[in-house]
Amino acid sequence: METIHKIGRRKTAVARVYLSKGKGNITVNEREFNNYFTTDTLRYKVLQPLNLTNNLENFDVTVNVFGGGVTGQAEAIRLGISRALVALDEENKSVLKPEGLLTRDPRMVERKKFGQKKARKKFQFSKR
Repeated sequence: METIHKIGRRKTAVARVYLSKGKGNITVNEREFNNYFTTDTLRYKVLQPLNLTNNLENFDVTVNVFGGGVTGQAEAIRLGISRALVALDEENKSVLKPEGLLTRDPRMVERKKFGQKKARKKFQFSKR
C-alpha cells in the first residue's frame, strides 16, 4: 500500500494528512501527537475516525497543519483522516458518514463591513 494523501479544512486551518501502513504512530508538524494536542477532547476528536473503523493500530499518520487555532486544527485533521480512510476502503463511508465526519464544516468568520464597528455591530446611532 502506498501513502494516501488527503486534505481536511476547518475555518482557516488546513491539514495535509498522509496515511500509510504502520503501527499507529501519529506525528503532527514533526511533533509527537500527545505533545501537540494536550487536552483529551482534542485527542479524542483526532482519533475518532480511527476508533470508529477499528484502525487505531494499523496505520501511521503524518500531518502537516497550519492556520487557525488548536480546535480548528484538530477538526481539520479529523476530516483529513476520515477522507483518507474512505479512499482506502469504501466500506468505511457507511461508518463515518452517519457520525458527520465526512462533512466539511462551512462556518467561517464573517467579514467586517465598512461603516460598521464589526461584522454586524453598528456604531451608536444618535437621533439628535
